[in-house]
Amino acid sequence: METEKKYRILDGTALKLLAMISMVFDHVGDLFFPDVMWLRMVGRLAMPIFSFCIAESYAHTRDKNKYLLRLGVFALVSEIPFDLAFTGRVGLEHQNIMLSFFLAILALRLFDWIRGERTGEKGSYNIWRTALGTLAVLAMAVLALLVKADYTIFAVIAVFLFYVLKDCRPLLRDGVGVGFLALTRTVGYYCTTGLSLVPLLLYNGRRGRGLKWLFYFFYPGHLLLLALLKRVILA
Repeated sequence: METEKKYRILDGTALKLLAMISMVFDHVGDLFFPDVMWLRMVGRLAMPIFSFCIAESYAHTRDKNKYLLRLGVFALVSEIPFDLAFTGRVGLEHQNIMLSFFLAILALRLFDWIRGERTGEKGSYNIWRTALGTLAVLAMAVLALLVKADYTIFAVIAVFLFYVLKDCRPLLRDGVGVGFLALTRTVGYYCTTGLSLVPLLLYNGRRGRGLKWLFYFFYPGHLLLLALLKRVILA
């Protein structure tokens, strides 16, 4: 156990920064160098790490409703930069990842509410309420698909898996979450998704410096910058 802890050198802030860097590689590759596959392959680290961080933040935040509200607000803020970056016009063809994470957290709120508290001497959850809560999560995953949110059902289910397995050993929790995304998204440059397991296993459970607002503003900010660069380059 002590040997394992020695190698857990990444805190929550480090994971988020790594995911943001990976995201930039992915978006630069998508928008400017579509034939350079290694950029997109580096970008595959972002989704599992962000999904893990979203689940961790939800599990440890003091006010889960405020957390849900923040994600909803920034999903709205990010939509126009997202559309301008990827399609050049505002539309409803494809929605941004913040909406996916908003729906994922909404799914977790429903799951927790339906499942209720632990009961009995063993402190276990009611199996039928847990099953019903899981159905609610799947319903939100279908909603993500219907509204065409980025990563659709995969985002909602990945966050749910990281959350519901939060009390398991890291290898099981991270392996299942990453494995789900890796096995369901295996085409082409998605083959590197599984590499995200490495930084997640190096996570030490600490929040780090926080930088709570960095990702919220970074996401729409970098999309707006890329949209402006794209317009200048293609003008």
